[in-house]
Amino acid sequence: MTTVGIRLVEGLIARGVDTVFGIPGVHTIELYRGLSAAGDKIRHVTPRHEQGAGFMADGYARVSGKPGVAFVITGPGLTNTLTAMAQAKADSVPMLVISGLGRSDTLGKGLGRLHELPDQGAMVATLCHSETVTDPKKLGEVLDRAFIAMTSGRPGPAHIQISTNMMAVPCPELPPPNASGNATPLPLSRLRSVATALNNADKVVILAGGGVRGAEGALQKLAESLDAPVVLTTNARGAMHKHRLVVPASPSLNAVRALIADADQVLAIGTELGPTDYDAYAKGGFPDLSGMIRIDICADQLARHPAAMPIKADALTMLTALLPMTLPVNREGGFRAEATRTAARAELAGLYAPMPAQLEMVEAIRGAVPNAIIVGDSTQPVYAANLYYDHDRPGGWFNAATGYGALGYGPGAAIGASIAAPGVPVICLIGDGGLQFSPGELRTAVDEKLPITFIVWNNAGFREIAEAMRDAKTPVLGCDPSPLNMEHFAMACDLAFAAVPQDPAALAEMLETPQDGPRLLEVQVL
Repeated sequence: MTTVGIRLVEGLIARGVDTVFGIPGVHTIELYRGLSAAGDKIRHVTPRHEQGAGFMADGYARVSGKPGVAFVITGPGLTNTLTAMAQAKADSVPMLVISGLGRSDTLGKGLGRLHELPDQGAMVATLCHSETVTDPKKLGEVLDRAFIAMTSGRPGPAHIQISTNMMAVPCPELPPPNASGNATPLPLSRLRSVATALNNADKVVILAGGGVRGAEGALQKLAESLDAPVVLTTNARGAMHKHRLVVPASPSLNAVRALIADADQVLAIGTELGPTDYDAYAKGGFPDLSGMIRIDICADQLARHPAAMPIKADALTMLTALLPMTLPVNREGGFRAEATRTAARAELAGLYAPMPAQLEMVEAIRGAVPNAIIVGDSTQPVYAANLYYDHDRPGGWFNAATGYGALGYGPGAAIGASIAAPGVPVICLIGDGGLQFSPGELRTAVDEKLPITFIVWNNAGFREIAEAMRDAKTPVLGCDPSPLNMEHFAMACDLAFAAVPQDPAALAEMLETPQDGPRLLEVQVL
């Protein structure tokens, strides 16, 4: 008998899914029957916590460009995954969470059954698209709608839940997947208006966010044609490594704000314009952008900030269409970008004296392991690099220290990234405090034999929060949780281990040592 659980997995495979992250339970046994029936067509990876499953799906999606998929149990399995789903929503990451659900004849009755929630679907629906499979004949339609919700317009998470009594019901063969809708072509007159505004400006500045992923080549060509500096937010870093026009610095910095204020035309592409990128220190005073040209795939986003020309469009489609309509002119863009880079980097020490040294440690990683994927958690060197850092791989720098800001994100996301990009070096940069949110996921890296280097920035507590408390003239409280004994922890995880001083040369030398499987390096912070 071919059941709903088996057909579900077949439907995922038909839609390009090759990996599922999940922890089995009594409420998902029939889904795992489907995984077993699929054989080597789909890989299953077992995290140590359902939140880790979500973070793995997130990292996998960011690197592969395909939705990450997680299987979790009813109730606590799903609630444990909600944090990861919220992180994915904040950063526009396509993630499909498929969960169990109690027996359909018991739902909402408050009988105290295992994993019971008052209304599980309604809870998730406040965050993203959520649907319940109620008819085996409509399983394919449910999958289609979930994939459209994840990938049409602004990407994000979606949720499907299946009652335990529905999973084992006979299910007919699913129809072929329906393709999601394509973006509406732009009217030629609209394109001409944008091109005219850009061609007539003397000082164009481009603000590029995570929405330019996959469009890096077109972005660079347009910037060169317009001779326009390109300010990259955190999720766009690596798009134009070492280019004369790149400004790999946060718009929260005064130097970057001065560049934007001096522009007579701003082109914002695929950026949320959110505070964690544009006003990280909550000081206000950001330049007026109401005259900007704004390109975004999401109509809701376009409505949230005034713009002279708001345009709903895919970044790659729009940039490609604009390029032949622009008139190359020397606007001293390289000079303006270089001056901004110099001033922005110099500004870091004034924000926090140790920050330049923290940035040098990140740059040592890039130098020792070129073209790596660096996955960050909320830790001091990641904060520093989010303010100023030029990565050498498009899409190869991402972290949870912006947007939703979930601590403990790094290990799971690094595992997902490593699975999505076999053979590519992956670095997880995490603090000693963040590591204790998700330490078990390092065992998953061991199980999967993934060549990930986990670098723990050990300052024996939550030093970033402690500094914020001091700045607010508040007594420092709760910021000194004792760190793990990293060497013993690594031994317990069967990880190779080395302690490294806070010295860029020493860290680079250790990273250049050949690696066999995952390893843990402890940076002993001064």
